[in-house]
Amino acid sequence: MQAQMLDLPGSRNKPDGAKTLISLSDVHISLGRRPILTGINLEIAKGEFLCIVGGSGCGKTTLLRAVAGLIQPTSGSVKIDGKAVLEPRQDVAVVFQDYGKALLPWRNAYGNVELALEANGTPRERRKTIIEDLLAKVGLGEQGAKYPSELSGGMQQRLQIARCLAQSPAVMLMDEPFGALDAMTRQALQDEILELVASTGTTVFFVTHDLEEAVYLGDRVIGLRPNPGRVGIETGVSLARPRNQLTSREDAEFLRLRRKLFDFIQEAEA
Repeated sequence: MQAQMLDLPGSRNKPDGAKTLISLSDVHISLGRRPILTGINLEIAKGEFLCIVGGSGCGKTTLLRAVAGLIQPTSGSVKIDGKAVLEPRQDVAVVFQDYGKALLPWRNAYGNVELALEANGTPRERRKTIIEDLLAKVGLGEQGAKYPSELSGGMQQRLQIARCLAQSPAVMLMDEPFGALDAMTRQALQDEILELVASTGTTVFFVTHDLEEAVYLGDRVIGLRPNPGRVGIETGVSLARPRNQLTSREDAEFLRLRRKLFDFIQEAEA
């Protein structure tokens, strides 16, 4: 097995002594006799933005689904706030890449956000203010009456994010949420999610194929090796916040980390 590549000193961008919110201990996941993930040990701090990268088929989405409680490890444990994750939790929201399937086509934007409030038992008289505030936060303040089919791809993804925020989640799991969007829309949504996370303190577990996206968004980046999936690189991101699409991407640290991750992916897939 290849040795792990680490690049951590002073670079996790989180407060000293930050509380661990998510822990994965010796997690193994198999499909039949085929191992998908092996020996995964991770601790994610409260309020941390963790990005997961790796080539296709290395188990990134499987790992996210385990944290979401959608699948159970073959062995090992996944815990959130010290409690084993045995099923989906109300305080964990999942943002999927395929926003078209995630949204209910027979509900307008307002109704899609209201779905989360119905599920968590928010009184009807409080919903209107919450929904209007969330739609405004994601740039859809004037779109509440429109149905998903009447919204652009970027707007649909914003709507899915608003619905997730309606859960008031402690953790947001994001599975390549911007992968199907054009470059300009993707960058705009990257900045919007950073602003939302900064204002709410939500912990984010973000899966992406895009190395630049991982460096731009993350406090820390984990890279998985394939066959079976396992941690191969872990690197902190010391870029100043708030991030900027121009100055952050031109920063020497950004370029160094992008190259380091690129070299890792090339070597892991060789």
